[in-house]
Amino acid sequence: MSEAASTRTPVALLPSLAPLLHAWLPHQRWFAGKGHPVTGFSLVSATELLPLDGGSGPGLLHMLVRVKQPGLPAPSSQDCYQLLLGVRETLPPHLAPALIGHLAEGPLAGRTVYEGLHDPRLAELILERLRTPGALGPLRFDRFDRAPAIPASLAARPLDAEQSNSSLVYGDAYILKFFRRVHPGPNPDLELPLALARAGCDRVPVPVAWYEATSPEPYTLGVLQPFLRGSQDGWLLALDSLAAGHSFTDEARALGRVTAEVHTALAGELPTVMLRRPQTEHLADAMAQRLEAAAQAVPALLPYVPQLRAAFDALAALGSRGRAWRAQRVHGDLHLGQTLRGGGPHGDGHWSVIDFEGEPARPLGERRRPQPPVRDVAGMLRSFDYAARTHRPWNPDWAELCRTAYCEGYAEAGGDDPRAEAELLRAYETDKAVYEVVYEARHRPDWLPVPMAAIDRLAATT
Repeated sequence: MSEAASTRTPVALLPSLAPLLHAWLPHQRWFAGKGHPVTGFSLVSATELLPLDGGSGPGLLHMLVRVKQPGLPAPSSQDCYQLLLGVRETLPPHLAPALIGHLAEGPLAGRTVYEGLHDPRLAELILERLRTPGALGPLRFDRFDRAPAIPASLAARPLDAEQSNSSLVYGDAYILKFFRRVHPGPNPDLELPLALARAGCDRVPVPVAWYEATSPEPYTLGVLQPFLRGSQDGWLLALDSLAAGHSFTDEARALGRVTAEVHTALAGELPTVMLRRPQTEHLADAMAQRLEAAAQAVPALLPYVPQLRAAFDALAALGSRGRAWRAQRVHGDLHLGQTLRGGGPHGDGHWSVIDFEGEPARPLGERRRPQPPVRDVAGMLRSFDYAARTHRPWNPDWAELCRTAYCEGYAEAGGDDPRAEAELLRAYETDKAVYEVVYEARHRPDWLPVPMAAIDRLAATT
């Protein structure tokens, strides 16, 4: 397929697609603007990965589309989404669940448009593009130079578990994460695993290949990594441990060591900075502002505000007295569900860390900013608490033993013992618990007692 053929999609196509996208997009799990009206679309780029006029066979259209939602605060009111659209004259019965709609007008009038990731033939074409690096219109496909060659003709299947992105598994050998809402600039889910691979850290699956948009702005669009077949999710393992009445301290200690290994490798590969008085005061002030906003949104927080704010004031006071902390690139959204046991280079018992994208709701620039490593530690400590709270009756001792073992493992692997930075750790744990309160109040009210119990505990320690 020539590049000229691949990029000649007429601009008139988007207006004809707009009615279908209006009906389809808001119902996708990965669409972030639910509950707010969509007033229009603008085309960022369109690339034919497989010609759309190929007769009875399918065509494959890659699109970056900006969705206009004035009811959302900027920049979310102009979010950009990646779409992979299959085009056929008629849709086979096995692809009926992937239907987006039938085009009544425009350049493809009379054709059927559907979610291309659900078509094995089109999904395998994407893998073929990743096997052969190079440019195709505004898209560029790249490979990691130390990774082995990607085999051809691996059967593709979509995963149904994800929400903010989509994934394809190829022959149980590779997984391709397909980013849906994309932002200009490097995505940490490619940037950080690449840095770790170059550092020789085997705790993160190596980015084997990836593809990006190069114009009009750079966007990371997809990352291919080894699929850790047979691995087990850390969250589910923790719940199984609780249900069986077993200790999880060995696993927690191992996770502490893994976290320290990842932090050490990132600090050696990417720049670090020192947070001195101005940066520390800014950090504490931002936490305090989030607390005030959260208390307005969730009145149950109001009685705790003075005690919780004391944690942030204590951090600022240390900064004003000359205390400084090292900041570096971190995972940014670390919890038990971002870890996998088994399936790695060391076989059973090997822990891996995945999903370095950070909290998707936060701006990309904020997610890429160096931060104290205890931010990740605080996230994992909160995750142990969440796991313990799912058990009936609640098992606070299980969580406390896990928290202690995790910090011990972190220190054993060469990291600074997080408990030695009590004020910093408490501030980050408090900030995380406040975030959880707002999230649960909005999305899962039945879970609100989980972070509120942490709020009660943290308020009592300040």
